[in-house]
Amino acid sequence: MYLDFKNNATSLTLGVEMEIQLLDQGTLQLIPRAPDVLALVKDEKLTKEMFRSTLELITGICRDVHDVSDDLMKTLRRVREAGKALDIAFSATGTHPIADYNERILSASPRYHQLLDRNQWLIRRMAVYGLHVHIAMRNGEECIRFMNFFLHFIPHLIALSASSPFWKGVDTGLAASRPTVYEAHPTSGLPYVVRDWAQFNILYHNLLRVGSIESMKDIWWDMRPSPTYGTLEIRICDGPATMLELESIVALIHLLAHWFDTHGDEFYQKNSLTPEDWILRENKWRAIRYGTEAEIINHKTLEVKKLSESIYYWLENVEPYTRKLNYQKYVACMKDLIAKGNSSTRQRKVMSIHNDIYKVMKHNVTEFERGEPIWI
Repeated sequence: MYLDFKNNATSLTLGVEMEIQLLDQGTLQLIPRAPDVLALVKDEKLTKEMFRSTLELITGICRDVHDVSDDLMKTLRRVREAGKALDIAFSATGTHPIADYNERILSASPRYHQLLDRNQWLIRRMAVYGLHVHIAMRNGEECIRFMNFFLHFIPHLIALSASSPFWKGVDTGLAASRPTVYEAHPTSGLPYVVRDWAQFNILYHNLLRVGSIESMKDIWWDMRPSPTYGTLEIRICDGPATMLELESIVALIHLLAHWFDTHGDEFYQKNSLTPEDWILRENKWRAIRYGTEAEIINHKTLEVKKLSESIYYWLENVEPYTRKLNYQKYVACMKDLIAKGNSSTRQRKVMSIHNDIYKVMKHNVTEFERGEPIWI
């Protein structure tokens, strides 16, 4: 049976899924109040997630990042109004700095309970928060081609979005601890590299046949085809700490997609069509550990270079699309994240100044409310 992919006449439109934390206004601890917020807001663009201390905001189909911002902010305003009525604060980093995953309460859903039964402790640890970005594709063949392109940018996206340095009150030493929580699952982490849509179909049906998955929903790769929507879904990013950072990371994805749409052949003259697994793994690890300070390996030449230099290079490369899409402020934000520090860097600075994890939590809430980074 062939897996149908919804072909999109209009490619490179966007859809975004944003996960946020629900916090007690006084203690800033996670609280299981998602059902209360959902009861007040009653919006199809606001949904429950695996744990009751999490909500997910979902956009419609958006032409560009400006549409994404308008869509998310419309929902977020209603969420904040509900939060005021219920004495709930919100944050959006990849992990809550001190939360104990053992205290999380599962949302009511047969699927979530089935996952818990199957994956046990691995599911209980999934108290993490991310950003998922869908890019519309013309067909499945194009989706695989774009996925292989974006595999080269996993380190870039990890580094810019990194916002999960703390886990249960401990500094992990990582720029992003969230990806390490995901990778423990058997159908998570780096995707299996395939050459085309036919090869992906064989892989998908083999996974079904042996019981590794029951549907596409069970594939939690860093990025994956989403045939029902006709999109490539990029799932690697930590939850950006602020709306401006979210917009900027989505803008980078959109800019790279536009560039590759017209320069794909040029790219593959200089880079591997299907990147080697060990290099993908090593580059991902380096970004998890060092963030924007990482050094990454070129897939074709094995040259090692600073990740920050690669980000700057690509921001220059996509400059015509930056002007066309009016993304200049998002590019400026990405340059600031390199020069002044991503969320993980900022959280650590707060901790080093105050030696108080509550101050870090307060900082994260304040940044989210403000909508842009507070440079320290």
